[in-house]
Amino acid sequence: MRVAFVVECFLPAVNGVTNSVLRMLEHLRRRGHEALVIAPNDPRGVPDSYAGFPIVTTASLLLPWYPDMRLSATLTAQVEKHLADFAPDVVHLAAPVVLGYKGVLAAARLGVPSVALYQTEVPKYAVQYGYPAAEPFLWHHLRKLHNMATINLAPSSYTRDQLLDHGFARVGVWGRGVDTERFNPRRRDLALHDSWAPGGEVVVGYMGRLAAEKQVSDLRVLADLPGTRMVIIGDGPMRAELEEQLPDAIFVGMKTGDDLPRYLASLDLFVHPGELETFGQAIQEAQASGLAAIAPRRGGPIDLIEPSHNGWLYGPGDLADLRRRVADLAGDDFKRASFGRTARAWVENRTWPQISDQLLDYYWAAIELGVNAPVRIA
Repeated sequence: MRVAFVVECFLPAVNGVTNSVLRMLEHLRRRGHEALVIAPNDPRGVPDSYAGFPIVTTASLLLPWYPDMRLSATLTAQVEKHLADFAPDVVHLAAPVVLGYKGVLAAARLGVPSVALYQTEVPKYAVQYGYPAAEPFLWHHLRKLHNMATINLAPSSYTRDQLLDHGFARVGVWGRGVDTERFNPRRRDLALHDSWAPGGEVVVGYMGRLAAEKQVSDLRVLADLPGTRMVIIGDGPMRAELEEQLPDAIFVGMKTGDDLPRYLASLDLFVHPGELETFGQAIQEAQASGLAAIAPRRGGPIDLIEPSHNGWLYGPGDLADLRRRVADLAGDDFKRASFGRTARAWVENRTWPQISDQLLDYYWAAIELGVNAPVRIA
């Protein structure tokens, strides 16, 4: 099989979209398939290849409020030429918005089926970044784009239902895998943990981008919770502001390589307050690390957290409920450990090879269905 990826962002940006594309490229290499990646250029440098597959960059512009996302400035005809030269059997559209729109048009013109993965709540992000008037326009644009794809995939059941409510067609669910060897309770570093909590405090942590859509500032409600210590793993445009809002929290910055799983496994409890998570990969990595997780009852976390088994869900916006849930697990060592063991057990079969094989099945299904004629959405 020959798979062409058209991606809104790629390396050097490190995020959920990039991560899932990288894991799929590695899987295609292991399975003996061929691939091409069409990505926006980036002044920080984009690799020429990954897993032995070529990376073709296209013209793009910087989004000042979101440096990891580039705004495509290339022509549809150029994307079409790249696809025609590669002659794919199927086109994978990763979080398509602008470059992805050109990709789905080019694929349709060439008669190549496409699989579009909805991964980012772009309309809601616009609201978070102060552009609420753009939300209905963005939903219209994304509906039109996705309804030109052969198959659409949402990362969670909540997001699938949301897309169906907005008029998206042919929507299935494809979750995400987790590296259960890399993220593992064995990575726990007791010395690191004790350096954060020398008085024996329960270490409550967050891992992820420090940006408006992650709502990390909601963790202020935990600042004076007795017997706890807060650790923030990650970086982003709101770091300085969050350091002022959470003066007693320990900010360790972004971690990569072996440090990331070590820092994550050294927490005692994981909290992710963002309400716009279409999946929640950080939650799944925390669970693989043996941590109970607490998150809002919205989006991807609904599929990942089973209340009273591996963590708690709290009402979106109900920060008093968030505090109660954290207090419950911080104050009960036995329950917290039990939830953590269950969390680990639940993700052990969600490995990337297994999840990637599911996506291969969707590719084959799209090839069998053939390309869907472009549809004009009113």
